Amino acid sequence: MMLQGKTVVVSGVGAGLGHQVAAAVVREGGNAVLGARTEANLAKTAAEIDPDGRHTAYRTTDIADEEQCAALAALAVERFGALDAVVHVAAWDSYFGGLEDADFGTWAQILDVNLLGTLRMTRACLPALKRQGGAVVIIGTQSAIAAPNEVQQAAYAASKGALTSAMYSMARELGPHRIRVNTVLPGWMWGPPVQAFVTFTAHAEGVPEDEVRARLSARMALPDLATDGDVANAAAFFASDRARAVTGQQLLVNAGELMR
Repeated sequence: MMLQGKTVVVSGVGAGLGHQVAAAVVREGGNAVLGARTEANLAKTAAEIDPDGRHTAYRTTDIADEEQCAALAALAVERFGALDAVVHVAAWDSYFGGLEDADFGTWAQILDVNLLGTLRMTRACLPALKRQGGAVVIIGTQSAIAAPNEVQQAAYAASKGALTSAMYSMARELGPHRIRVNTVLPGWMWGPPVQAFVTFTAHAEGVPEDEVRARLSARMALPDLATDGDVANAAAFFASDRARAVTGQQLLVNAGELMR
């Protein structure tokens, strides 16, 4: 098991990718310390992936709040004695639109959550990570390097693109402490958000959902969309010692839609 005995903080645990990352951590033998703004989501995930409660802990956490970030990092050490990795799933991804209709006040809030919030959470974890080394894993988006035709999420893409630039700097800064920093870039990822998009589009166009999904998968080298579980497995790899010599890298998990 890749994460045997490791303790991993997972931010942004909800019904989709955050849940799958937490599940992957426990499945791979690790302890998952869960953070999100909604306590009910945290309790539900913990109960489902770790019924006896031996390998999970959670605390309501808004990554826009520095004190709450520090409290989540402290919980990992208090409960399990160490902190070996942090996986950043938390993000504001529900604002749509491009430049012409941009509300830059909202853009600023998105940047504060997606960029600065991730950096806040990372900094809160550094004292524990420095003790023995470890990993910072950022969940980015393929949209930061290749915008999709179907939806406009310019603010989200820009915030995640900024995180990629920050990743390179952090990899250099933190490398001497044996802290690795890498990014997973999902494309169209089958999970709750994409399922909702497919359902909405099918209803709006009056076509079967399978037709909408087939349009998406037709662009892939592989015949099926990646799932949020696939992305979670990539994040677990980056968090593990199997990636001990990998830092400052981006990994596309997109069924081959975009290759680079």
